[in-house]
Amino acid sequence: MTEFIQEKVQHRKLPLRKIILRAFAITIGAILMATGLEIFLVPNHVIDGGITGISIMLAHITGWKLGFFLLILNLPFVYMGYKQLGKTFAISTVYGIIVLSIFTSFFHPIPAFTDDILLATVFGGMILGTGVGVVIRNGGALDGTEILALLITKKVPFSVGQIIMFINIFILGAAGFVFSWDRAMYSLLAYVIASKAIDTVVAGLEESKSVWIISDEAEEIGDAINARLGRGVTYIKGQGAFTGDNKKVIFSIITRLEESKLNTIVQDIDPSAFLAIGDISEVRGGRFKKKDIH
Repeated sequence: MTEFIQEKVQHRKLPLRKIILRAFAITIGAILMATGLEIFLVPNHVIDGGITGISIMLAHITGWKLGFFLLILNLPFVYMGYKQLGKTFAISTVYGIIVLSIFTSFFHPIPAFTDDILLATVFGGMILGTGVGVVIRNGGALDGTEILALLITKKVPFSVGQIIMFINIFILGAAGFVFSWDRAMYSLLAYVIASKAIDTVVAGLEESKSVWIISDEAEEIGDAINARLGRGVTYIKGQGAFTGDNKKVIFSIITRLEESKLNTIVQDIDPSAFLAIGDISEVRGGRFKKKDIH
């Protein structure tokens, strides 16, 4: 019976509406990445990191289409990570890579939007990163480097981020030999810009923060947060491990723009209160929507 329940949970299918919306979002993300590559970066001999960067250099050396290398080089990593990442992720990733390959081939004959190398680097990186971020938010990926790093990190004492950075140092450095060293430096800039754009899209433009407050004036602070910030609060019963005293813990969600005002509220009511604030990439459900303050 337990095995049946587990199997049912593991193989729960997504509603058709969500599948269609996810496919649409991944399509848009892949098209944006193709635009950043073929309309901005590739014509100006600027590359991105990961498998995408290797594909750009191979396409330049061989004269073959970029889309061919993006498809051929990425698919083995998706296959390698299939058991670790799941069927839904694998299907979403394969679909995104196919759309990316098709549209890079379609956009290839189109002239570069600008010949200004700096503008091409900045806007190409932003558009590419936005596209990748959209795909990641919808359960897929467009580059096999992350999958490879996830597999490697199980065998070495390094984080996924450290492994990706190590791989990209060699890839971006190779651009200096294939193109020129100034193009390698522009490629590094494009990579940094794309990474920031990915983080912004994945985390959300209005980044949320979790707030934990322990204070003897918990109710007064909670009322002030509710009245002055328009945010709901939850009281949690706690106990000090050292003193054994019962404590009332405040939990709330705010935006980064409200952090300063929250600090002021807590400082005014109880300067000795314990306050912890952490980043949250996504908030769903509950009553997070801000209430009007009268």
